[in-house]
Amino acid sequence: MRSLIAIAPVAAFALGSCTQPPAPPGAAFAQAITGRIAGPPRSCISQFSGDHAYVIDPQTIAYGYGRTTYVNHLGAPCPGVDQSNILVTESYGGMYCRGDRIRGTEPGAIIPGPVCILQDWVPYRTR
Repeated sequence: MRSLIAIAPVAAFALGSCTQPPAPPGAAFAQAITGRIAGPPRSCISQFSGDHAYVIDPQTIAYGYGRTTYVNHLGAPCPGVDQSNILVTESYGGMYCRGDRIRGTEPGAIIPGPVCILQDWVPYRTR
């Protein structure tokens, strides 16, 4: 039994050293807007064929079209919304607008997570 106890800390250290350190808060957002300039906020943006909204972090959603990335900072972190989940949007009229609902769902799951509400979109354009 002593040999198992002595091996456990070594195994835990070996496994722990293989993982990547977590990215600092805001790193994904900074990467998404690198080289871009913010424009005035908009309450709605058009949905374009073949494009979709994606998750930067649990409180930040983005939508890229051409040279512009539109960023939506939710009022609070949205439970169930992260980069590994599928983003489910409830929008109407071919637009993503302030007040529209989003939900995250795990791939293969049939029940989406809690509802979160979109805020204004800030366009970030390349120079």
